[in-house]
Amino acid sequence: MTDSRRLRTRILGAQPLGGLFALPYLVFVLAIFAYPLGFAVYIAFHDYFFTAPGVEPDRPFVGFDNFAQVLTDPRVFDAFRNTLVFLVINVPLTVVLALLLAAALNSGIRWVAAYRVAFYVPYLTASVSLVGVWMLMFSSHGLINSLLGPLAPDPSWLVNSTLAMPMIALYVTWKQLGFYILLYLAALQNVPRELYESAETDGAGGFARFMNVTVPGVRNATTLVLILSIITGANLFTEPYLLTSGGGPDGASVTPVLLIYQQGIQQQNPDTAAAIGMLLVILVGALSLLANRATQER
Repeated sequence: MTDSRRLRTRILGAQPLGGLFALPYLVFVLAIFAYPLGFAVYIAFHDYFFTAPGVEPDRPFVGFDNFAQVLTDPRVFDAFRNTLVFLVINVPLTVVLALLLAAALNSGIRWVAAYRVAFYVPYLTASVSLVGVWMLMFSSHGLINSLLGPLAPDPSWLVNSTLAMPMIALYVTWKQLGFYILLYLAALQNVPRELYESAETDGAGGFARFMNVTVPGVRNATTLVLILSIITGANLFTEPYLLTSGGGPDGASVTPVLLIYQQGIQQQNPDTAAAIGMLLVILVGALSLLANRATQER
């Protein structure tokens, strides 16, 4: 191999045609993700504000001033606390319910195709329509309060500062569950049937087979489910915006993304909004790293 060919192979790879096919997706990632992220980092470290088209004012570098302003804002602390409350409820429920239901569907029960469709339909349905049904069910005079009678909370579920965020977590768990069930079902197809037969021969019961064969067999899927549910929860916007009329009551369901929208769009403070976004990226990265380390094979 000549030096020029070796250099060309090092730059373009052994299969240049494959790189050509991947080029559109690379352009998409750079345009939709990389450039906005880099621009957000730039905004977070500058005194940035919107102006009329064609006007280029001075936007000085301010260092960590935007971050200092954000970290001393109690609304930001409340937003991240609300997100942690959501994750503490949503992530364990998602992992446990998705794995249990996937294992049940994989065991050969009757009407398995109908159950798969039933679990997946909420994930495909538009959030606006589902939110409307959820609000009717959990309103002050809704179906749930009618069934509970004097046991119903006062104030009601979605206008209760203590229950608003847990209710949003339950709603998102129910809506997203079908997607995670499919991930686990795909992973269960790769668990050798011989392992279950061997465990049964050794006298292991159903629970022992589940804990010692199923759970280790879908470890990689569990890591994926954990990371995806963390990312989804950290980017929560539609549900609190619609279910609680923009993060109410009294900010009890405000999330960082909702706060970014309020700061950057409604109040025209893109620099502080970008600083909140950077903190959110750091939090999501840290939680995803912890989830990966907690579930990786030793």
